[in-house]
Amino acid sequence: MQPLTVADILDKDAYEAARPDLRRRVMTVKGRRRVLVGEHCSMHFENRDTMHYQVQEMLRAENSWTREGAVEDELAAYNALVPGAGELTATLMLEYETREERADALPRLVGLERHLWLHVGDLPPIGGVFDEAQYDDGKVSAVQYVRFRLPDTHRAQMAADGT
Repeated sequence: MQPLTVADILDKDAYEAARPDLRRRVMTVKGRRRVLVGEHCSMHFENRDTMHYQVQEMLRAENSWTREGAVEDELAAYNALVPGAGELTATLMLEYETREERADALPRLVGLERHLWLHVGDLPPIGGVFDEAQYDDGKVSAVQYVRFRLPDTHRAQMAADGT
């Protein structure tokens, strides 16, 4: 997939006009791309459309359309989650109801980056490549960005009917 560019980003007025329809469409897409991975974990497999929406929403939330460099900053952050050729990217969400539960759980998840695998049929599992900025020796962030580099065999299996 091609990364997003400044030309892809709607200005504030155009985005506000398009937002209701765009939001409905992207929420439908996101719902189909969400996988529960246990009681407190979900993965949202991203694509160019979901990242386009995220950039627009960040600009909206921060009201930063006119701040110099804001669009470029958001593009730099979120283009990292637009999958490249032969890749899947995901946002892994560690979800806890209270701040206390989260504070207790996240330090216990140190090392998570060594234990997440994508299974495709009967093929060997593929380890996720985590964004190193999202974890350290003391705790992990509740939001993780993960990339899976798929060999041709895995891509072919995923494209097959029933997979």
